[in-house]
Amino acid sequence: MKKISFVTLGCKTNQFESAAMTEAARKEGYRVVSAGEAADICVINTCTVTARTDAESRRLIRRALRENPAARIVVTGCYAQIASDEISTLPGVALIMGNTEKRELLQLLRNPGEEQQIKVADISQVGETGPLILETFAEHTRAFLQVQNGCDSRCSYCIVPHVRGPSRSVRLDDALEGIRTFARQGFQEVVLTGIHLGAFGLDLAPPTSLLELLSSADRERIVPRLRLGSVEPTEFSAELIDLIATGQTICPHFHIPLQSGDDGVLAAMNRPYTSDFFRKLVDKLTTAVPSLCIGTDIIAGFPGETDEAFERGYRFLEALPLAYFHVFPFSVRQGTPAATMPDRVPPQLIKKRAEALRILSSRKKRAYFESFLGREVLVLIQEKRKSGKLSGLSRNYLSVSIPDSSEPLNTEVRVRVTGIEKDQVTGVVVR
Repeated sequence: MKKISFVTLGCKTNQFESAAMTEAARKEGYRVVSAGEAADICVINTCTVTARTDAESRRLIRRALRENPAARIVVTGCYAQIASDEISTLPGVALIMGNTEKRELLQLLRNPGEEQQIKVADISQVGETGPLILETFAEHTRAFLQVQNGCDSRCSYCIVPHVRGPSRSVRLDDALEGIRTFARQGFQEVVLTGIHLGAFGLDLAPPTSLLELLSSADRERIVPRLRLGSVEPTEFSAELIDLIATGQTICPHFHIPLQSGDDGVLAAMNRPYTSDFFRKLVDKLTTAVPSLCIGTDIIAGFPGETDEAFERGYRFLEALPLAYFHVFPFSVRQGTPAATMPDRVPPQLIKKRAEALRILSSRKKRAYFESFLGREVLVLIQEKRKSGKLSGLSRNYLSVSIPDSSEPLNTEVRVRVTGIEKDQVTGVVVR
């Protein structure tokens, strides 16, 4: 039995695709081992959203070869999609696959050949997507389901449309069946993912929508908890907000990318909204669902971001009822409009601004945690630690530690929040 390992960088879509490849490998008769263990084949599923993730992808490729010098090294994912020539020069890489070729992994492994193989299609010509077959999600209590891929937006800083192709959706019936498959296996939570999740269904014939998918899944009560990945600010209709407020299974947690709180920077980024639009959206959402957790993405040091623009954006974020930020120092991605924009912010200033935003995010997270002290939340038990404590995740995206409890994994329990410890809250089970 040949041994195969998988290492994954990047988004939930990549995690789902790695899980699908892992399951396919098991069905083919491979023994799946953890990264770092001796393996005959090492698969690295890469990310290219920043220069830092490019460097991390290369580091993981080199480490895989160092730990398994006789193994076949397979590189796939977004970095492979856009930089196959660069990857081909790295010693030991036997196979380079683009994102659409992930479905062909096992077929390509059956016919290895003696020379390096590069299988990277022009993803801009891909017009549709089907569901990756995934019947289980090993070693997790939450399951991720990819229902959409690609993006038609053209944000000036973003390389994703070049590596993921145009927006394309899984058929509505197939998406619902994917949720049912996880539910039959006992998963209590399914996370719907996509590169541009809010565009789900718009490319289908006849077209449908994310609202229709959520309405159908919630009406059927397929799983106790349904969570969304990232959704763009302009894609929250009044009907969707109403469903969020009244639905029984949709988790009150949304990641809504902002990228900047300054209108001039937003325009340069080619983002289709203003800071006032975003503020009004957050007001609508938190009014409809008072316990809602809202997170966002922020880019620090975009070209042309003056000290005044940064300060405006910082104050804007400070005033919003957000729970956390993901902060990204601006990174030049060749092939994007931002790569040639003037007025670059010096690297040291970018680093300083990013750190200031991270500190603000920590303050926001602490305030969000404090708002739940003494309150009760529903927690999905995910892990039993060596200390005997249990850890889990609330519907509101609180990481919760429960001391000395015998609750079984993958069950949802009611917990009273009693304290805060670093990046989590503590609580006791309410019987």
